[in-house]
Amino acid sequence: MVSLNTKHLNQFVEEVELNAIQAFAEVAHQRMHEKTALGADYLGWLDWPSQMDQTELARLEETAAQIRGKAEILIVIGIGGSYLGTKAVNELLGSSFGSNETEIVYAGQNISGKYMEDLLKYIDGKSVALNVISKSGTTTEPAIAFRTLRKWMYETYGEEAAERIIVTTDKTGGALRKNTDVNGYTSFEIPSDIGGRYSVLTAVGLFPLAVAGIDIRELLKGAAQAEQELQSTDFDSNAAYAYAAYRQILNNRGYSIEVLASFEPAMSAFHEWWKQLFGESEGKQGKGVFPASVVYSTDLHSMGQYMQNGRRSLFETMISFQEDQESSPIPFDEGDEDGLNYLVEKTLHEVNQQALDATALAHVEGGVPVITLEVGRVDAYHTGYMIYFFMKACAMSAYLSGVNPFDQPGVELYKQNMFRLLGKPGYEK
Repeated sequence: MVSLNTKHLNQFVEEVELNAIQAFAEVAHQRMHEKTALGADYLGWLDWPSQMDQTELARLEETAAQIRGKAEILIVIGIGGSYLGTKAVNELLGSSFGSNETEIVYAGQNISGKYMEDLLKYIDGKSVALNVISKSGTTTEPAIAFRTLRKWMYETYGEEAAERIIVTTDKTGGALRKNTDVNGYTSFEIPSDIGGRYSVLTAVGLFPLAVAGIDIRELLKGAAQAEQELQSTDFDSNAAYAYAAYRQILNNRGYSIEVLASFEPAMSAFHEWWKQLFGESEGKQGKGVFPASVVYSTDLHSMGQYMQNGRRSLFETMISFQEDQESSPIPFDEGDEDGLNYLVEKTLHEVNQQALDATALAHVEGGVPVITLEVGRVDAYHTGYMIYFFMKACAMSAYLSGVNPFDQPGVELYKQNMFRLLGKPGYEK
């Protein structure tokens, strides 16, 4: 479902380097699946697609249908992994224009007063539901947003507000769990052994995506297929591990920035999920490849010059969707003033694919290593497969560099400084 095309890497990576790293990958894989690796307490995502409780999945779908029947807008309150995966999948699989029957909007991913005031104006007079997502309930950004929007909900709906608030949180502990139990909110569990950036295939992502009308069973089915297929330790048969190995080899050669490039504008939010996944998993102990992204061909007219002739510290990973799902024919024009009649036998997808190939050739010639990930098509099944592929590749890549893929010690420092500056009790200098 996702294959690795390495034809543009021959001049940058030698086979002996792959052979040298193979043994390390085999050890990392064994420890990962035995759950003895670094961060083993957070490896629950490994078999989640095939093992998710079907009764809970049905309850999730039923609740989503109820919310869809009463709300024009679902506000997803969360930050990082609590919303990025939802946004990634919804924007990729939804329409490029207009919205779903129930529109998904986001809050708690920033502390902007303007954003919150604009949101309150936007939802005024509309039928609204909330889905607040947080293990603890005390993360500053979503906690402020929930406090503000919960007040609006009760002022607007009175006691009915409780029926419109869905909570996704820890099963037993935390401020949000206490709030949920006191107020009788419908709730779903964030598995204790799955961290935020690996959680999109749990209720964290599945509930709001179901409200949006995404086929979450197909999403899980694709991920389960990836779970089954990405078991081998051989790079020739496990594209996720091969991708991880190439990343590490290129990083060791001085290519310390990875640019994820898509030729599909609907992938833009997926890029943001991918950046958090790899950046937060690998960026520790002075290590890690820095994740960046572009959407072509748009960014060829802004970032293309740097990609072609700039500092040679980066490599590209291009995602290529193989199937043309829309006909998108280029029409014939009698006058042909624009000189495009030579394209009338082609579709936009075909032109887009040629743009991808041409870009890859140009960038390789300019000294940029290019990895191509070939994905069958844009649908829920392949998206689920792609999500699992990247999570498996990310975990392996982090292990190959010697870091724990599942902690984020560097994130805590800004929080401590912010609490001290705001005067939070217990954080005085």
